[in-house]
Amino acid sequence: MRCFVAIDIGEEIKKALGDLQRQLASKADIKKGDVKWVRPEAIHLTLKFLGEIKDEQSVEVCNIVKEVAGRHESFELAVESVGCFGGSSARVLWVGTGTGSAHLQRLQKALEQQLASAGWPEETRQFTSHLTLCRIRSHKAGVKLAQMIEDYKDFEFGVISADSVLVYQSQLTPKGAVYTVLGNYKLQ
Repeated sequence: MRCFVAIDIGEEIKKALGDLQRQLASKADIKKGDVKWVRPEAIHLTLKFLGEIKDEQSVEVCNIVKEVAGRHESFELAVESVGCFGGSSARVLWVGTGTGSAHLQRLQKALEQQLASAGWPEETRQFTSHLTLCRIRSHKAGVKLAQMIEDYKDFEFGVISADSVLVYQSQLTPKGAVYTVLGNYKLQ
């Protein structure tokens, strides 16, 4: 099964992100096939992508996440500012985090370390907290969207109450990924 660990962002933030996606798609005037927008209801804040694991390993993952969550306090996390990966021709458009990011970084680092000590490969790239809005398939669309985000650098979407960490199974289908919660573990 394909798994990841994440924080849910709540319906209000998902609605605001969906509104932003529609606004950007309209303003950018790009072809539908040039950009793959993430369905707002599927947007989440990934802390660790595990990829394919054996079904029986999901119990170990859930136990590790539960233990790490039990050692960390809940926190408020500001969702703000639009950015991109890929430079002048964006490959991924995302929304970042502000106040509360230090708490998020500590939580993510603890999860990364505990999972690595249990045998999962440690991520080599530095963790960048973000909510993916879309993946861009066309150079031309990437250039347009990268130029547009300058207008949204100071945009504020709201605040997430980060009070639990979830383990998800991700099943890829022709209509997009379907997420199933395998475990939901409260922060203190």
